[in-house]
Amino acid sequence: MKNLTTDIFETSSGKKLEITFIVHASLKFRFGDRVIYVDPTSVLADYSGCEKADFILYTHQHSDHFDLQALDDLATADTTIICTKDVAALIPDRDSRDIEVMKNGDSANFRKGFTVEAVPAYNYLLRERFHPVGRDNGYILQFDDLKVYVAGDTEDVPAIQRLADRGFDIAFLPVNQPFTMTVKQAANAARIIKPRIFYPYHYGQTEEETDLEALCALLEGSGIEVRLREMP
Repeated sequence: MKNLTTDIFETSSGKKLEITFIVHASLKFRFGDRVIYVDPTSVLADYSGCEKADFILYTHQHSDHFDLQALDDLATADTTIICTKDVAALIPDRDSRDIEVMKNGDSANFRKGFTVEAVPAYNYLLRERFHPVGRDNGYILQFDDLKVYVAGDTEDVPAIQRLADRGFDIAFLPVNQPFTMTVKQAANAARIIKPRIFYPYHYGQTEEETDLEALCALLEGSGIEVRLREMP
C-alpha cells in the first residue's frame, strides 16, 4: 500500500503513537515497537506486503472488517488477536493462535501502557438485524495517557451516553448510512463523548455519499477538532 496518511501523537512520557489511515474502517497504530491493526480485510486492501502485527483487533465479522486472507498476511505465531466470539469462530486452528475473545464490558491490559476495553456497537434505529445489540464491539484503546475510541459499526446508541466524560483524546466514528450513522447522528455522538480530535471513518463504500462538509458545519463551535483523512 502506498501514499497512506499517518498522524503522529505524543504521550506525556514522550512515547509516540502513529495512526495510519488505510481504507474504510481499517486502521494501523504503532506505539513504541508494537504494531496494531484494526479491522484489516483483503476485500478492500492488499496486506501481503505489510509489516506483521503484534495485535489485530476485529470489531465484528462482516467482510468489510474481517477476512482470513488479511489475517494470514499480518499474523505471526506471536500475534495476539482480539475479537468477538463470532469472529473467533471463523478462525481456523484457533487452539494454536493467541486469541483474546472480548465481549461488551471486558477489558485487558496488554503490557507497556497498552490497554483495551470492549464497548457496545450496534444499530437501534436503522438496519438493526445487521448489527444487533450485544454482538459487536467498539474498542477503547489506552496508550499511556492517550485514550482512543474506535467505535466500530454503531449508531449514536444509548450506550454511547455512558462514554461521556471519559476524556477521549481521539475518536473514530462511522458515518455512512444506511449501515452506521447519519451525519446528524455522528455529530450528536461526537458532542456526547467530546473527543479532542474526531476522525470520521467508515464512510464511502455505499451508494449514498457522506456529506463531510455538513458534518464539519454541525460541529462548529463545539471545541472538537474534526480531521478528515482519505480512507477510500
